[in-house]
Formats: sequence, C-alpha cells, structure tokens
Amino acid sequence: MVSRSYSNLLDLAYGGTPTLSQEKKRFPRVATVPGLLSEVEDDNCNSVSSDAPSSVSQERMIIVGNQLPLRAHQNTDDEGWCFSWDEDSLLLQLKDGLGEDVEVIYVGCLKEEVPPNEQDDVAQTLLETFKCVPAFLPPELFTKFYHGFCKQHLWPLFHYMLPLSPDLDGRFDRSLWQAYVSVNKIFADKVMEVINPDDDYVWVHDYHLMVLPTFLRKRFNRVKLGFFLHSPFPSSEIYRTLPVREELLRALLNSDLIGFHTFDYARHFLTSCSRMLGLSYQSKRGYIGLEYYGRTVSIKILPVGIHIGQLQSVLNLPETEAKVAELRNKFRGQTVMLGVDDMDIFKGISLKLLAMEQLLMQHTENTGQVVLVQIANPARGRGRDVAEVRSETYATVKRINNAFGRPGYDPVVLIDTPLQFYERIAYYVIAECCLVTAVRDGMNLIPYEYIICRQGNEKLDQTLGLNPLEPKRSMLVVSEFIGCSPSLSGAIRVNPWNIDAVADAMDSALILSEAEKQLRHEKHYRYVSTHDVAYWARSFLQDLERACGDHLRKRCWGIGFGLGFRVVAMDPNFRKLSVEHIVAAYKRTKNRAILLDYDSTLLLTSSLSTIPNVEAVGILNNLCRDPKNVVFLVSAKDRKTLTEWFSCCEKLGIAAENGYFIRPKHDADWETCISVPDFDWKQIAEPVMKLYTETTDGSAIETKESSLVWNYRDADPDFGFCQAKELLDHLESVLANEPVLVKSGQHIVEVKPQGVNKGLVAEHLLVTMKQKGMLPDFVLCIGDDRSDEDMFEVIMRATAGPYLSPVADVFACTVGQKCSKAKYYVEDRTEILRMFQVLANASEHASKIAPRPSNRAIIDRV
Repeated sequence: MVSRSYSNLLDLAYGGTPTLSQEKKRFPRVATVPGLLSEVEDDNCNSVSSDAPSSVSQERMIIVGNQLPLRAHQNTDDEGWCFSWDEDSLLLQLKDGLGEDVEVIYVGCLKEEVPPNEQDDVAQTLLETFKCVPAFLPPELFTKFYHGFCKQHLWPLFHYMLPLSPDLDGRFDRSLWQAYVSVNKIFADKVMEVINPDDDYVWVHDYHLMVLPTFLRKRFNRVKLGFFLHSPFPSSEIYRTLPVREELLRALLNSDLIGFHTFDYARHFLTSCSRMLGLSYQSKRGYIGLEYYGRTVSIKILPVGIHIGQLQSVLNLPETEAKVAELRNKFRGQTVMLGVDDMDIFKGISLKLLAMEQLLMQHTENTGQVVLVQIANPARGRGRDVAEVRSETYATVKRINNAFGRPGYDPVVLIDTPLQFYERIAYYVIAECCLVTAVRDGMNLIPYEYIICRQGNEKLDQTLGLNPLEPKRSMLVVSEFIGCSPSLSGAIRVNPWNIDAVADAMDSALILSEAEKQLRHEKHYRYVSTHDVAYWARSFLQDLERACGDHLRKRCWGIGFGLGFRVVAMDPNFRKLSVEHIVAAYKRTKNRAILLDYDSTLLLTSSLSTIPNVEAVGILNNLCRDPKNVVFLVSAKDRKTLTEWFSCCEKLGIAAENGYFIRPKHDADWETCISVPDFDWKQIAEPVMKLYTETTDGSAIETKESSLVWNYRDADPDFGFCQAKELLDHLESVLANEPVLVKSGQHIVEVKPQGVNKGLVAEHLLVTMKQKGMLPDFVLCIGDDRSDEDMFEVIMRATAGPYLSPVADVFACTVGQKCSKAKYYVEDRTEILRMFQVLANASEHASKIAPRPSNRAIIDRV
C-alpha cells in the first residue's frame, strides 16, 4: 500500500502531479483529545495523513538505520553519482527474511557527502531506483552526532567505559546531545515523508537513533514500531551515569518491540527501567513485556545471524579457490590460528597477542609450528585511543616476532591493509582455530562466518586435499563478553583479561582430538545454518506484528512534552471521570453507596506520613452527614489504628485489613466478613518471613489480626523483588495444606485467609442497603492499586444483578491512567479531594431545601 505522502514523492520523482481523492476519510496523526482516532476528523490538520485502509494486501516495512545499504562514488567524467547495493550491509541482508510480499523502503545517510546543490537529484534517483530515502546531514552536525555523541558518549558507555577523567574525552557535552536529538528529528522527518501509519511497519536500528521512536510516536500514536539494539546494553550501574539516561529509556519505550542480542543485554535494560522509571516487567507464555502507560512494550531476545547464501557464493568463486591454494602453500606444515577484528580498544587484539606470546613461552614445541594471523580492519571511530591501540599492536607483534621468529617463520602475521572479501574468506578456510578475545562486543559475527567457511565445498576440499565424505572440523576460542558467545556452546569460552587462561585455551584448541573438533563443528554448523539473518528478520517481524496486534482496539492519546512524550493506550470505554457528570448524577439520586480507598483519598502524595489528611477527613464528614449517602472506607490497616484515626467520623463505615473486619458506624461493633476457625498458620509463616527479613535490608513484617505482610518497599528494588519471589514460593510450599492465600502485591508478600478481599466490602454494602430498602441508584468506588480491582469487579458485576437500581449510575474509578477493571480514572488525589468537595457542597445545598436523614461512608487503605 502506498501512502499519500509516499505517492507524492513518487509523483514528484517522475515529474507528475499528485492527485488525491477528496472522498476518502483522513485520520489524525496525533490525538489531542481522548477518542478513537477513527472517530476524529482531521480536516484542519496540517500534518501528513494517510488514506483510509486499502484493500491492497502487500505489507510495507520501513527500515531506518544510520547508513543506507548503498555504495556510492562520483563519476569523474560527467561528475554524476553511481550507486549500487552494499551486499555486506545487514540492513540489505535482512530483507531476505521479510518475504517477497513485503515492500522495503530504507531511510538513512549515505557514506559519501553529497553537495547541497546535488541532493535533490540524488534523492530522486535513490527513491526511483532503490526505494531509499537519504537523510542529508550538514558535515558539522554529522561530526557532532556521530563522532561526538555516538562515538564519544554512547559507544564507550555501552561498552562499559566510564569517563573517569577529562583525558578520556568522555565528559558529557550538552551540545553533542543536542546534535544527536537534531539528527534523530531529521530522520523522523524523512520517515514521515514515506510512511503510511495505518499499515506500514517501521524498524529502527541501533544506538544512533535511540530517540527516534519518540518523534515517530508523537507524530503517529499508533505507528507500528520496532527497535533493535546491535550494541551491548550496560548494567544499570554503568548506564545510570549517563546524564540523559531517562530520556533515552523513555524514547525506547515508545517502541512496540525492543530487540536485544542476549538475555544479559535485555536484563540490564529491564533493570534500568525498574530502577530509574519504576517499571516492572512480566513474562507470559515465553514473551517478556513492560507495561508503559497502558501499552505493552515487548522485549525480543534473539542474536542476529549471517547471510549464508552470500558466503557460499563467495566460497564458490575461482578467486577464493586460488587464494586458498596460495595460503595452503604459504603455511604448509603449520597450524594457522586466525583473528579478525577492528582496530579499536574493545576488540582485545593486544590481549590476544599477549596470550600468543604466553603460549609460545610455555609450549616451546609450538614455535615454528603455530602461526597467528591477525587481520586488523580499520577502526570505525577515531581519536587518541585508536592510535594507542595501533601503536601497542605493532609493538607487541614486533616483540613476539623478534623473540620467537626465525628465517621463513613469523609467529604472528599482522594484516592491516584492506582485504577483499574473498581473501578474508580464504583465511577462514585454512584456519584450524578462530580466536575472538574482545573485551566487550554487542554480537560479533566472525565466529559464524568462520563456521560456514570451514564447512567449505567440494572444490575447496580438493584444493586442501580433504576427503569430501569426512566430517568437517573447526575450533573456536571466544570471549565470554561478546554477544554470540551464549549461542556457541561448543566453543572454548575465556575471560580475555586472563592471559594465562586464554593461552591455555589456545593450547587446548590445538591438542583437542579430531573427533571432538568434528563434534563441535557439527553442533555449531547446525545452529548457524538454521539461525541465519533471514530467520532473525522473519522472527522479529512476526513478534512485531504480534506486539502491534491490539493497536486498533485501544484508545490512544499523547501526553508530555519533548522527549518526555508518551502515548497512553486504554480500553475504548475507559475515560476520565468528569466532575460535571458525576455531580449531575449525584444530585438526581437518593440512595448513594460510596466506597473509598484510604491511600488514594486521604493521604498526601508528597508526605511520608500515613496519618489521614485533616482536610480530607473534614470533607469526608460532610459527605457522611448527607442522609442519602452510605460511605465506607476500605483499608489494609488494622482496626485499632483506624478506630483512633477516624474517631471523629461517627457515621463513617470502616473496613479494616482489606475487608476482614467491618464496622458500619462508629458506635457499632466490629464484625468479620468470613469465619476463620484459627490462625495457627501464622506460626508456620512468621518464622519464614523473619528469615527473609534478616537477609533483606530494608524489609519488615507487618503483623495483623488476620494476616501477615512482608514489606520490602525500602529494600534494593532488584534484590527485594528476587527475595519476594523466593519468599512467595517458600510460603506456598510450607502453607500448601493451610486455608490461606499467599499473594504478592506492590512491594509486599501477604498471607491471609482464603476469601478475604476488598470485594467482600462492596458485596456487604450492596446487600445491606437492599435489605434496608435502600436500593442504590448511585455507586462511587475509588481505589488506586491492584487490591482495589476486587471492589471494581463486584461493582461492575452488580449492574446486571438485583442489588442495584435498574437506572443506577455506577462510577468505578481508579487513580491514574493504567489498566484496570474500572471504567473511569482521575489523575491524582488532589483531583479526588476537589471532586469530593464539590459533592459535599451539593449535599449541603440540598440540605437547605429538604430535611436530612442518616448516612454512611467507605474508604480503603493498602
């Protein structure tokens, strides 16, 4: 399907005039008021709109990366430009996994700088020929963006390098951050030129464009957006040092699906979200998701693969065969160990060389027999650290060759000149072992390429004098700090900083039996050949489609400014409680049931004190004086505390300990909602809780008459969460035969009698009012956490039963915009008190006209 904006570009590219149907309905790109986007007209909006959904079934994927998958060079004769696909680009290779029915459009920068006066012609050519949309960045802006913020701040930090001194060129520079944001905005504008937000999928790649999801989500609330991070994501202790840490996290959370190579990277991201944003994740049926303002942000964990077809085509080239023959003769009688790395500080080239030196010192029999070929690719960054790595590498190679070399034999062969792809492939073919000793790397596909090349083909087997029927063999020594390490279970994993251990691993790789090498190769080849780049892309697209499946079923609107923007997604029937609406219903009704949660109504948000707000108690008393009201306060607090706090509220009904105890008014006796024969289970549960309290700093036990609560609100978030899960399992095990419920809540683990919940209070209130001939025609229930959902459920279910008037106005209301069984929400506690004051004023006004009978109230506290 072609969007209106995209068709405009095509028309312009081909010199035509765009024609638009005047009859098609246009949809808004940003919802400024609550409502289904399909229900809101956008005729006066200046934004780019898409047409109504088309019957064309072809999907479209917009792939956004820092660089387009193109090679470009300028012709010398006519000064024009020549472009071709970059077959080595991952963005091009992943297209194989998307299917022939998926149209792919690329957005990114060109590797070559194009003069401003030629940019329009180049953009037209790329759009027509390659379906590529170039983002042209001014040189100064690109330098600040790429060599500045990306390579000076993000890349080192994501590889665990902290700016501990100004000499490291890593102190935060706000101007570089502003350049980063500006470039991401430029990319967003380019995406907007071609996107049809109703149908297209957008896949953003890597740390260069981490804030792009915010710009796209702000423009199109329902954009189908995936992001994949190809670098490591550091631990939260490292990541939290970044001054713009929250901005980047919130920007990523504007995606529908976020992908990582390994579970470690995903775990670090989730921990950062937990510690810095207070978000928790859940795992359901194998999928990990974060709830973020009503949207579920899915987490994908899958390492990228390689393009096997490309490697096999190069293996079949006659040039490759000739190069393999040349290398076989050159290293005849010697065992070749191979390293292929970029010349940067994280690839661990110097550590590998030191291990080789150690190997030759400890095993002198390898001198003259073992050769380390180190291919050093140019560094992608620049700076003093790159120069230092290069200088150290040259010096180490020279020292090793001088110490252990002899005429016709250099133990280390350093290749720092550019190689053709087939030449690198030839080195893979003849190497008995591949070494990757990076101290930190997001993925590193070198081992995968090596495995495929060692499988070879018949022609290469003949060149090497191998029997084609015999199983192939290979050996890998890989750093445990690279992304591909977990998937290579047959490799020898090493800590690259431990030179002795790396040297021992190299020796083990040399002396391992042929049968063992064959088994390891077979295992690796089976994995790499089935988890190629097409499999990775196909899997990501499938998960992205699943993650975006409920877009049209939810009601969306944007809130926040700048990079704090996010989209709130809710059930279409979930809406904000209007004061005018509830006051009108309040005035026309005669039998009102009001249930209030203590935390969400009487506590000051900014206060650490749990004592009720004096102003709120006064308003509550005013509501209780209205004879048409029955007001109940629901709380997790014990009845003694609640009795002291609300002694002045004579007509207020109170439910203590989440509904186990109920008192209809101040001078009445406390009743229990359910009968509990004994509490002997406390003697089993309390010692277990004490054990976890002793080992979890910041935790405490709350002992109540009906329950025990382990609270870890003041503990370390991650440790407390882990301990809570262990405690939950432990308690469920030891209390399996007891009539109790063990459940986890917000920073708590609670053990209470079965059947006790806040829903009991709602049921009790409705039944009691009916028995007294006061069939409720107005119900207001307000709560702010998961325990209040039981009240909401009872209230909503009662609308179809005999306990409410057929014309009753029911307001089940939660605090904050979040998933809930309630149909309404209010923003905060201040808004609740303001609403109560208006209702109390309405009661006072009515009392001047008519005589007043008796009333009641309900509130809840967790």
